[in-house]
Amino acid sequence: MNILDIIGKKRDGKSLTKEEIEFFVKEYTNGNIADYQASALVMAIYINGMTVEETTNLSLAMAHSGDILDLSMLGNVVDKHSTGGIGDKVTLILMPIVASLGVKVAKMSGRGLGFTGGTKDKLEAIPGYKTEISIEEFIQNVQKIGISLIGQTLNLAPADKKLYALRDAINCTANIPLISSSIMSKKIASGANKLVLDVTCGSGAFMKNIEDAEKLSKTMIEIGKLAGKETVCIITNMDQPLGKMVGNTLEVIEAVDALKGNMSEDVKNVVLELGAYILKLDGKGENIEENKKQIEEAIKTGKAYNKFLELIQNQGGDISYIEDTTKFEKAKYKINVISDKEGFIDKLNAEQVGKIASYLGAGRIRKEDDIDYSVGIELIKKVGDKVIKGENLAIIYANDEEKGEEARKSLLETYKISEEKVEKIADILEILE
Repeated sequence: MNILDIIGKKRDGKSLTKEEIEFFVKEYTNGNIADYQASALVMAIYINGMTVEETTNLSLAMAHSGDILDLSMLGNVVDKHSTGGIGDKVTLILMPIVASLGVKVAKMSGRGLGFTGGTKDKLEAIPGYKTEISIEEFIQNVQKIGISLIGQTLNLAPADKKLYALRDAINCTANIPLISSSIMSKKIASGANKLVLDVTCGSGAFMKNIEDAEKLSKTMIEIGKLAGKETVCIITNMDQPLGKMVGNTLEVIEAVDALKGNMSEDVKNVVLELGAYILKLDGKGENIEENKKQIEEAIKTGKAYNKFLELIQNQGGDISYIEDTTKFEKAKYKINVISDKEGFIDKLNAEQVGKIASYLGAGRIRKEDDIDYSVGIELIKKVGDKVIKGENLAIIYANDEEKGEEARKSLLETYKISEEKVEKIADILEILE
């Protein structure tokens, strides 16, 4: 078996065998296949596609290219994963809620790159919180309090890391077999036996339209079945940012407020839907509407908020910041974005908002870039809201006045205002099981 034959086969639109895919993944990870050869194969896959069986074999081969986390001692573990977006603080809110209802939460999260925010960065905005602990401690934490949220400390799916960087360099990222195998390889390696996937769709997501989001969801559900992991996909709207805050500390504060019962409607809808399916997969209730009531009760009684405090304290975080969020370090400048016209908010491009927040320092362009936790954007008006001239649309939080002023101008241009009444957009677009 050699790489030239494998490239030729895929170039001619033929299916690759399990053995051929495993050979490629192993030899590329080990450095025995050159980047230019891997690029040729990736381009052939991008052009000619892959069957679900090929995509599953690619997912499994990449998952087994590094460490596989064994969580069997914890029993049933349902993981939640989002395909990424702007203002997505769902993990910080949802995982303590389901943990307070008896679901075992052993979750690894990555850093943000580009205009999307990463859960690991948000956790690290909490003084003292340790995202990098040993796997033994990670598992002990789940056994002790039912939840642990950490960064990806293991060598999970190293083949995917190499292939992802390569795809980025040759403009082959937006491809369903390659995206789905990338996501599922990491999920298979991270040890959960059931998955609830938040597939974001819209301007701030990888999948820009519902058709592509459906295709991606169906592919990942099939991979889940073939890999023995029950998978549910919930397609959520990412045409505008989720919630009111974009930026690390700002999103932590919003998450704390949400756990105390003060949750914006769009965040609430996403949290309830994802949470209800996590409870269902964990055997805590078949009825989705009843499961949503359980979640609302956990928030109302303070159980969910107390579980969040327990999580933070257990991993070295200073809970005084959670109990009094005014203690968090604030950005030097608060700049109002004032509307110059009257009407209804028609569009608020999520990707643009993410890029503006990144420009302020809330995100990173390269993995090694430092993040400014205190900067970001507060969105006062969102799609469907009425606005009058001179009213505040948003607030820019900046540590550089010049950058803050640039961000204000850019955000004002990002808001599209219509004279006609605009309907609020749906938060949950589709559910696929």
